[in-house]
Amino acid sequence: MFNSLAILAAETTNLGGTLMMVVMLVILVVVFYFFGIRPQKKQEKAQNEMRNSLAVGDEITTIGGIIGKIVSIKEETCVIETTHERTKIRILKTAISRVDVKAEDAAD
Repeated sequence: MFNSLAILAAETTNLGGTLMMVVMLVILVVVFYFFGIRPQKKQEKAQNEMRNSLAVGDEITTIGGIIGKIVSIKEETCVIETTHERTKIRILKTAISRVDVKAEDAAD
């Protein structure tokens, strides 16, 4: 009788430990999602919205640090002027880091 109670207690303890480990693993995955994956997806969405809303006349900065004004836009590329001598460079939209001055704001 004492032997069967000891076995039952050991099985219950083992089951509780396994259940606790599964719960901790689920909590770890949830925390990783909210602090790792979700912010990255938000940032990617904001970058895509910024690149899709580009307009001729916007002053931009590229990932490489080149500053210029957008002269023309195509599907995946755009042409920017970088100096007063009107030097033009063709770049990919994905190379644009940020919009410094929107065309509407520059006109005001």
